[in-house]
Amino acid sequence: MRSVDIIVPCYNEEEVLETFYQVTEGIVSSMAGYQFTYIFVDDGSRDSTLKKLLDLAAAHENVRYLSFSRNFGKEAAMFAGLSHSTGELVIIMDADLQHPPALIPKMMEGIEEGYDCAAAKRTTRVGERRIRSAFSNLFYHISNRMSDVKMPQDAVDFRIMTRQMVNSILELSEVERFSKGIFAWVGYETKWYPYENVERTLGTTKWSFKGLFKYAIDGITSFSISPLRLVSGVGFLISLVAFIYIIATLIQTLIFGIDVPGYVTTLCAVLFLGGIIELSIGILGEYIAHIYMEAKDRPIYIVKTSNLSNGQHSRNSDNTRKGSL
Repeated sequence: MRSVDIIVPCYNEEEVLETFYQVTEGIVSSMAGYQFTYIFVDDGSRDSTLKKLLDLAAAHENVRYLSFSRNFGKEAAMFAGLSHSTGELVIIMDADLQHPPALIPKMMEGIEEGYDCAAAKRTTRVGERRIRSAFSNLFYHISNRMSDVKMPQDAVDFRIMTRQMVNSILELSEVERFSKGIFAWVGYETKWYPYENVERTLGTTKWSFKGLFKYAIDGITSFSISPLRLVSGVGFLISLVAFIYIIATLIQTLIFGIDVPGYVTTLCAVLFLGGIIELSIGILGEYIAHIYMEAKDRPIYIVKTSNLSNGQHSRNSDNTRKGSL
């Protein structure tokens, strides 16, 4: 009997939790040879998510929960779930049923074949706004061009991992987390399972365009220093052009005399160089912000309440540089 932990990050998911458990349990309970335990992580929800989790835990012996003191974000919730998991295998999936539970038995076959990870990726983006899809495709293109860590297009967090892979992920305890990049960075053999995007039928999405844009910037700057090199290259190129322009101006002055500079040319040059400087400062600021957040050495999350045993909590927290308080 192989133990399997299902980690489910939750933020304002009161409408879907009962349905999620019933649908998922109806599928995994028929899988012979596995014992499933749910670890729900309440990421500081403002609705009745915690109450729903308390009810689920009271009604079902295989339900565990963690509740944060405030909203720390999905990345922190996933890290907390992994930190408190003890199963031989670990599943990460969303509570909104956009990660189809029906795919779990098929993905488990990949693990039994000897793969370290069985992960899902979308083949379509049905129900998603076109502008969001376009920016998502642009992010993967830019990230994979700039970084040595290659992330498959349309990969999602829905995956099954072995204990060895989970332990490797927990060794990367940075505060500014980007799990898709971390999953790729640690390596291990992954078998991909394509699936058609499932539209959310209950509740509402918690991701705003602004939040996704910040998430994308964090993803690029967390796994690549190419933007810094790009700034250096642009600076060198501008300096070279400026030097050539100075030499040409000197020669022109010696031959034809002093010419009155054009207002438009001067204005364009000032605005262009000013824009480059502001962009450069912004890119540097992103990296300095990462250094700042890591240097403060704050915990990734703080647990307010949980029904996990103290022994399990302490052992997993001690294995990482940062854990719950």
